Amino acid sequence: MNEMVNISRTDYFPTMVYQFDLPDPDGLNAQLIDLIYREREADKLGVTKSNTAELGSWHSNTNLHKSKDYSAILSHIHEVGGHISDELGYARDHELSVTTMWSIINPPGNGNRMHVHPGAIWSGVYYVQTPEASGDIEFVDPRTALLMNQPKYLPKRKRPRNCWTKVNYKPVAGRMLFFPSWLYHGVDSNMATAPGRNADRVIISFNINQVKKK
Repeated sequence: MNEMVNISRTDYFPTMVYQFDLPDPDGLNAQLIDLIYREREADKLGVTKSNTAELGSWHSNTNLHKSKDYSAILSHIHEVGGHISDELGYARDHELSVTTMWSIINPPGNGNRMHVHPGAIWSGVYYVQTPEASGDIEFVDPRTALLMNQPKYLPKRKRPRNCWTKVNYKPVAGRMLFFPSWLYHGVDSNMATAPGRNADRVIISFNINQVKKK
């Protein structure tokens, strides 16, 4: 068998997903649960975007970041944004700041359609309440060519990560994910069987842009 020499490989254009787990999130999550259900009580219709409102999914307005009630979670989001700015070498006269933020309650049977977030650099989700089987978030390969004409792989063998065409994250209460706003993503239907509103999947989502430092 001849050895192949002088072969090198370089990977370009990565799709980055950041994960951050808050330490001891239970107290904060309890506060957020109360706030979010109060928001729904005050605005029962909410808005319709990627959520399945016709099945009972509720989506708040997108200005939660302007309320002092959400300052604690906003502080954590900006902390992660600062880390990303430093790691990726973003301009130091700008900072990553939340420009829209909202909450979603997905009762059993509800999910979120595949979508992107125009007009932002980064988007993210913070998991407030995540009963078992409440719906994974799925990211899909943004490279259309590979979705249209996929190569064949060895059967019953896990593909290298660089060859995946989708990836799923199980929701975990107290966990935050950041991902590029152009990355297509959706949420599986909530199949939780817990009693009452304990079966609801409750999240806070947000968009982030660079803003000039004051």
